[in-house]
Amino acid sequence: MERAVADAVALLRTATDRDWETVRAGRVEWSCRHTAEHIAGDLIAYAGQLAGRAQSDYVPFEITFDEGTGNDGVLDVIETTGVLLTAAVRTTPPEVRAFHPYPFRSANREGFAAMGIAEVLLHTHDIATGLGLAYEPPADLCEDLLARIFPHVRPGEAPWPTLLWATGRGELPGRDPVTEWRWSNTLAIPAGRLTLEGVSPAAARDLSAGGDGGFRWVEGGPYAGTRDAAGMVVKAYESGVHRPEWGMFALVRREDGRAVGAMGFHGAPDADGCAEIGYDLAEAARGHGYATEALTALSGWALARDGVRRLLAMIERDNLPSQRVVTRAGFARVDEDGDPVAYELRS
Repeated sequence: MERAVADAVALLRTATDRDWETVRAGRVEWSCRHTAEHIAGDLIAYAGQLAGRAQSDYVPFEITFDEGTGNDGVLDVIETTGVLLTAAVRTTPPEVRAFHPYPFRSANREGFAAMGIAEVLLHTHDIATGLGLAYEPPADLCEDLLARIFPHVRPGEAPWPTLLWATGRGELPGRDPVTEWRWSNTLAIPAGRLTLEGVSPAAARDLSAGGDGGFRWVEGGPYAGTRDAAGMVVKAYESGVHRPEWGMFALVRREDGRAVGAMGFHGAPDADGCAEIGYDLAEAARGHGYATEALTALSGWALARDGVRRLLAMIERDNLPSQRVVTRAGFARVDEDGDPVAYELRS
């Protein structure tokens, strides 16, 4: 956040003596001045959502500028609101979520940080376009942003042009123009003592490379299967077939915010409405019923989606504890001789 704001403000300060009131900001309908005020308004709103732990709507306040505030003053406010959002992100535990409407009615601290950075980058581009300034943010910042809140967008050869295309601000060879768009925060599903926290491609990339994915794990976690599954998420994202609600979830224990394992799908449901599900737990978390609670919740969520008719779980024949988990969650064995053994749950 600091780098995004600092770079944007440094560029825009070179043009504060220009007319921002009547010049249109790129392709948006606002003036450069209105667009700059919008950046500050969103940054303080996101900070307020996290700080206030809002759960059902936006906290009912907005920023106002003193009469006579000039362009330099507006940039001062953007710097200040950027600091406030940064502080809110840093002091919010990773398992906390606050209200945001798109698309699953909440976001975690990484989501709010990414949305704030997106507001800064994209609207600085808009203002710079209107004022005739050259602007291109760091590629690694754009790449991380795409992998956090644009998981449905196949990465392009260069992150910044891809981000501009994904938000209707540019063209990419071989891809149709974008006329409507939304970013996508991760999904969270309550599951008894757990919350199933969606794993973004950015978090999955870190997990597959040996990191923690931004989660606090119980001793011994994450298990090897979680890292393998994270690699599958990254591959699907890079291929343009990742659908975040049909990806991977970390199983986060509510009592202490620790991740105990992972669960998710091998991809979106097929043409017959079938989706395959898999999971694992860190060894220290086994034997406490967590997998059953998580599988019951995720299965119920999935079968309530339009067009989903059955879920499939493939369990090694000698993995009796896992077979008991799927049975307790309502799955029925559908073969007698296979290895792995197939279990299914129908709507």
